[in-house]
Amino acid sequence: MTVLDIVEEDLHSLDAATARMLMADDCLTAHDLVSACLRRISLRDKDVKAWLAVSDRALEEAGRLDALPKAKRGRLHGLPIGIKDVFDTGSLPTTYNSPLFQGFQPARNAPAVDQLVAEGAILIGKTDTTEFAAAGRDAATGNPHDLAHTSGGSSAGSAAAVADFHVPLALATQTGGSTIRPASFCGIFGYKPSFGLVSREGVKTYANSLDTVGWYGRSLEDIILLSGVYGVADIPVWPAEGAANPDGKLTVGISLGPNADDLEPASREAMELTAKRLVEAGHDVRWIDFPVSFSELDSWHRIILRREGGASFRNLHMLYGTGLHEDFRAQVENRDGRTLMDYRAALDAAALARPVFDGIAGAFDLLVVPSAPGLAPSGRRPGNPLFNCPWTLIGAPCLNVPLKATGLPLPIGVTFMAPRYCDEALLSLARIAAPALSAE
Repeated sequence: MTVLDIVEEDLHSLDAATARMLMADDCLTAHDLVSACLRRISLRDKDVKAWLAVSDRALEEAGRLDALPKAKRGRLHGLPIGIKDVFDTGSLPTTYNSPLFQGFQPARNAPAVDQLVAEGAILIGKTDTTEFAAAGRDAATGNPHDLAHTSGGSSAGSAAAVADFHVPLALATQTGGSTIRPASFCGIFGYKPSFGLVSREGVKTYANSLDTVGWYGRSLEDIILLSGVYGVADIPVWPAEGAANPDGKLTVGISLGPNADDLEPASREAMELTAKRLVEAGHDVRWIDFPVSFSELDSWHRIILRREGGASFRNLHMLYGTGLHEDFRAQVENRDGRTLMDYRAALDAAALARPVFDGIAGAFDLLVVPSAPGLAPSGRRPGNPLFNCPWTLIGAPCLNVPLKATGLPLPIGVTFMAPRYCDEALLSLARIAAPALSAE
């Protein structure tokens, strides 16, 4: 990309990998990039409502970073990023989108945020979320592709901010489907790494056995960039527009998932189109079914979620009583009637299912499943996580890949998966397979 190209293209639309390359080549400054993002937010966020707070220090920080010699610049030098408002931030309020925490100011950043700052990222602000990334109050965020529809949840603001070109990168979390589903609804890349690979210290806990830090980007290279920062995958980042994807034939397993009866026509079409394009690209695609027992994964997930959610919100129930949203009081009071023996049985069943999944996924280079039941619903509800919860419970790495030129009225994506803790292989092989999904 030349300087002329930069003038012709609005800076806010750059993906992180390209912006990084341009700054390394002295064709772009962090100040100019942050300025463009802030202008975009000012123009669009009154409608999209992706942000709960926007930093008044971002431009100052960009100027400081521009003055650094290249030898002292980090991997994320000058890149603007949005932070889901369940991560502690020492320079911005952390409200969890809860009326109980308006104006709450943590003393320091969550380690997951500090890692970004240490590599030169610029915190643009805090993005909207379902209350406590769990239930209760919905995010106010609309889908940038049609504001009458949801951008998903709970990471609604982060997904919309990336999709609407406010920032090239954003942090998310997933306990059920809160990273992958919004990525599908908004037409962006989203990544949930294998369970436990990124610190959750300083992030609001919902379910300790399930909560996972995730992130969004506009390109696969953006996802890989943050994966390197977090030590999830050590893969060199290519400029998104210049990435020379390795040639190679992959063996791809594709499935409608263990709850296929609940899949809507749009997602069925998306899965069939994905299979068709992968075959046309020369890959060996095989349709598979999961074991019958996998139809119980969602139920086991729900039992674990409710019991651990009750534990997480018990202190707020004690402090605020009926001031705490009904959804959380119901979990604390165990209104579902799930016993500790139910909880133990669900944990044990999940533990047995994980190596079975690893064996199935390990028989292929990539496994492909739906990212959502269908297109983004109307309204502001977050959508159904049924097609994400099983894989969150398994703890497998999940990558939403947008499917282009579908003829559908809203975006949709599919999920690439691999065995647990094979994140680096998943992202490397996604470079080979993902371009087929963008074919016209």
